[in-house]
Amino acid sequence: MAKPNYRLAKRAVEEAKKKKKEEKLKRKQERKNSPESEDQETGEAEPEDDTAEPDQDD
Repeated sequence: MAKPNYRLAKRAVEEAKKKKKEEKLKRKQERKNSPESEDQETGEAEPEDDTAEPDQDD
């Protein structure tokens, strides 16, 4: 029975980590260059509601 090639598996994991890190850095640079489009991409922008009044029980 052949022995598993752990070096090959380790290299594949390291390459996947490197690729993920590069993609993350690329996304970070894109966000840095265009911060106004960040809200549109994530969809987590807070709705601006000028007509809302806070509840006050006086």
